[in-house]
Amino acid sequence: MCPEPESAPVREIAPAPDPKRALLKFLLEFGPLLLFFVLNKTHGIIPATGGFLVAALAAFPCAWRLEGKLPQMLLFGTVAIGLFGGLTWYFEDEYFIKIKPTVFSAGVGCALLVGLRFDRLFLTKLFGASLNLTREGWRKFTLRYGVFFLCIAVLNEFVWRNTDTDTWVSFKVFGILPLTFVFILFQVGLMKRYELPEAGDSEDDASA
Repeated sequence: MCPEPESAPVREIAPAPDPKRALLKFLLEFGPLLLFFVLNKTHGIIPATGGFLVAALAAFPCAWRLEGKLPQMLLFGTVAIGLFGGLTWYFEDEYFIKIKPTVFSAGVGCALLVGLRFDRLFLTKLFGASLNLTREGWRKFTLRYGVFFLCIAVLNEFVWRNTDTDTWVSFKVFGILPLTFVFILFQVGLMKRYELPEAGDSEDDASA
């Protein structure tokens, strides 16, 4: 008997996303930031940081329940908010909350790139449920994501050191998130190029 040819890796067809679930997830992540922006306008940066901290801590268990599993990236972000927000509130010094995006983004970027150097692809744990890429695809995606986070760290440093507090808050709330969306949109080509075939497609090809 001739050995059967080795088939390419396949993935199961993912269920269609729930729009209501996606909207709720977005609100849980963006809501504390929006509250931060509003409170900064009405009460100043220190009270705004306190409100941001409380809202982020309250939103995290809701996001955890919504996801059905521990949202790791949100966990890291919430811990960072707790640390730098707490320092800002305790010392009444806005310096700490302003450097939070720098430290967080630089830390994530370095972790991704160092992990990539040792063939540890951490993004597979974060996006593995929604993305099914070849190993080469994950490596390229990790490299780009790591560089993107380092760029955000540098950009945040430039903004908070060269603008006033209100401008920095606007950048944090309405700048970083849109930049992240634009970055992800530019990765669609890579995702399609390195996407594993779905199980249904593989079976159709085999029967053709």
